[in-house]
Amino acid sequence: MSERYRAAVEQNAAAQFEINPVFTRPGEATSLSKFEIPTGMMDPDTAYQIVHDSAMLDGNSRLNLATFVSTWMDDNAQKLHLQAADKNMIDKDEYPATAEIEDRCWRMLADLWNVPEKNDTIGTSTIGSSEACMLGGLALKRLWQERRKSEGKATDKPNLVLSAGVQVVWEKFCNYWDVEARYVPVTEDHLVLDGFELEKYVDENTIGVVAILGQTYTGLYEPVKEIAAKLDEIQAQTGVDVKIHVDGASGAMVAPFCQPELEWDFRIARVNSISTSGHKYGLVYPGVGWVVWRNKAVCPESLIFHVSYLGGDMPTLALNFSRPGSQVLLQYYQFLRLGREGYRAVQQGSIDVATFLSSAIAKMPDFELISKGDTIPVFAWKLKPGERNWDLYDLADRLRMRGWLVPAYPMPDDISDVVVQRIVVRADLSKDLAGYLLTAIREEVAFLTSLTTPLPREAKKQSFAH
Repeated sequence: MSERYRAAVEQNAAAQFEINPVFTRPGEATSLSKFEIPTGMMDPDTAYQIVHDSAMLDGNSRLNLATFVSTWMDDNAQKLHLQAADKNMIDKDEYPATAEIEDRCWRMLADLWNVPEKNDTIGTSTIGSSEACMLGGLALKRLWQERRKSEGKATDKPNLVLSAGVQVVWEKFCNYWDVEARYVPVTEDHLVLDGFELEKYVDENTIGVVAILGQTYTGLYEPVKEIAAKLDEIQAQTGVDVKIHVDGASGAMVAPFCQPELEWDFRIARVNSISTSGHKYGLVYPGVGWVVWRNKAVCPESLIFHVSYLGGDMPTLALNFSRPGSQVLLQYYQFLRLGREGYRAVQQGSIDVATFLSSAIAKMPDFELISKGDTIPVFAWKLKPGERNWDLYDLADRLRMRGWLVPAYPMPDDISDVVVQRIVVRADLSKDLAGYLLTAIREEVAFLTSLTTPLPREAKKQSFAH
């Protein structure tokens, strides 16, 4: 919570919520406490209008170029969403058809990601790829613990090797599950984890290495094949055998369709598990994620719980319990509706828009590209050296005034002095809309360049949270 927001909450803690008389019906209250449940009932139309109007200040989600999360689905998906919102995904006895569809979806992904043996694999849906990452990380930790115990060795100092540019879920994983995070620095020469000096971070206590297929800072892929080759060298020299979890939150739903020749998935023997977000480039509303393991042996049985619940045995592989089944049905709908050709067309269309934008921004004299948007449709740029009365935070503020959310933020620790701006292109950003965005960027850069003094700032800039 920001200090400004906290102060506003404290200032208004005792405030009443005034209801415009035009919304109220005879006999209803005209003011309510903001932080107490009302004593009596309210007409549903009034309650709807209050909630609707309270949320009006939120930005237009389709102009939010910070988020990877899907912000549009078609009318049939909308109907499915409403029809299945009341189904509890955990209750497979009561909703066996939804459970069957979940099984079909992760098996489709296993096939898409070239699992070696389709009848010897396991996977599950999750609430977003964060839960999927947690499960993938936990499996690595349990496998390491089991192996160490069988060898009569200590299990109290596990570590996980990952890029300093990982998404915050991995920081959470290491914090919550008592694993030492070993961050390989991001530098201007090595913007991603690519195997460089990996031997300095891997040892007998390493439970695994995380490879990111689409880094959130820049959209760049980490070369899984090169990381695996370096781990082969390390094993040959030390005997330490370390496996990989691929965090494919975005890229695992782009690379199979748009870069099919790229080897990053289960074709690489060291890849134990892969996670992705169905609600990112899986093209589904939030929140659904997926995780698939190479085979059943690398997903420890100790992670699976068998619960007697609502009339049957419920084997669950999840950190969460009750959750709606609608997103799983939406994922299946997209798989059926689009197929491989449809996904390729949609994702390539987004890449085309991203490269259209990045090539135009690269031609602007103030900017230098960090990435082009030709992996996942995400790219970032920085300011060229020079004296200016403005920076990328100012440009982000000016674009926000026009409805566009284009975040500016520092790169990870070792190059935190480098501030970048990033655009995430999703399926609902057309080339026509992208043209309007370019016009806005050009106009706001011209305005900022015309300033003779820096813009005043009330407080320290807040960095973008990944």
